[in-house]
Amino acid sequence: MGCFLSTSKDAGGNRRRPGNIGEVSVYVPGLRIPKPVDFSQSLGDNLSKNMVERLSALRTRIVVMAAQEGPTITRTRRKSATQHGGSTLADLHQALEDYLPVLLGLVKDGSQLQYKVQFVWVNQEDEAEETAISNGWYEVLSVLHLMAMLSLSQANLLLLPRTSADGYQPKVSEESRRASVDIFLKAAGYLDCAVRHVLPQMSPELRRELPVDLAEGDLRALCLQALGQGVDIQLGMAIDSTKATLAVKRRLACEMVKYWQQAQDNIMNLPLANGWGEKHKLFVKWKYFEAKAAAYYYHGLILDEGNTEKFHGMAVAALQAADEYFKESKKACEAFNAAPPLSRNPPLWGTMKYLSEKIPKDTSSKVRINRDLYSYEKIMETAPTLPDFALALKPDEFQLPPVHPSWTDENVNRGQAGANQPKGDRG
Repeated sequence: MGCFLSTSKDAGGNRRRPGNIGEVSVYVPGLRIPKPVDFSQSLGDNLSKNMVERLSALRTRIVVMAAQEGPTITRTRRKSATQHGGSTLADLHQALEDYLPVLLGLVKDGSQLQYKVQFVWVNQEDEAEETAISNGWYEVLSVLHLMAMLSLSQANLLLLPRTSADGYQPKVSEESRRASVDIFLKAAGYLDCAVRHVLPQMSPELRRELPVDLAEGDLRALCLQALGQGVDIQLGMAIDSTKATLAVKRRLACEMVKYWQQAQDNIMNLPLANGWGEKHKLFVKWKYFEAKAAAYYYHGLILDEGNTEKFHGMAVAALQAADEYFKESKKACEAFNAAPPLSRNPPLWGTMKYLSEKIPKDTSSKVRINRDLYSYEKIMETAPTLPDFALALKPDEFQLPPVHPSWTDENVNRGQAGANQPKGDRG
């Protein structure tokens, strides 16, 4: 077929990775960058001049913006959230939304036009520097992925603590926290749509040719990451609320464990590479340990409310497990920040600010009698099983938009000829 191409990482300098990405509350594994496409050469015989120009203008806008701003978007600075950074994210996201309905005309009703254009994108987590595939669904998938990464970048900007007007310790406003949950659900919706509605349009052969950035496991892991971080924000707000019970906090923490466990399961065996990918695995591992620490802490507090020696013993084991997972999470955090591209933690806030103070203190006071009785392995053996709760947070129901009305019979000259070409064929 000859229409698939991966370029090795040594072939050129298109993939630019910053040495340091600054403060990270939400990890974004780089932004895949589209390269220019000549629609007139590949579609000139099939579409009207106006249609070709519309496609070209919409995609060129994305190419230019992504090439200029993509490498800088991942280098977050708190001051950019309400200035340059926020507007750049919104503008690029809007450009992708404008492009998607027009792009979908290429794949409408199995049109053979979907095979005529070779789309090229620069990868971030794959060993191959870039991937070129002559299939419109590859372009749709790449657009949804980029929309999700921009949303996660936006959430990161919202969740970097800022110095308050009263001069006290930097914090994240409740308004920003609530807005970030909506953004996490939106990002998860794009990724869920990609997995459920776009990947099935591709043949098994084509799916095997996709870069690891777009592999089903990576898309699912990113979706679960967004949901896990959304629950983390909810738990932080519950901690701040005088009305939230221990049971509510435990449930949220246990749900968070499940999201991060599933995210870890999805990317564990993927060949993630090029710094961004390795750092991605470390981020998921760190957040999984944090979630386990929170869940065991609240489980231990609830067990400690029991009046029997058995409940007290289980509470001791749960709190010791929380303390050990908290220590492991700090090690995992250090490994994440040290992995290239370098990063650092923003000032502690929310769930982990509270737990970093409470877990060591409460564990010490409640289990000091048993401090020397258990090794790490023994603690993990004796820690009670966490309750299993159904996952409440779901991705937004994002649906692919209708094909743009500019796709009329007048604008398509011979675009339907050969429309019966097998789905997923590349050529």
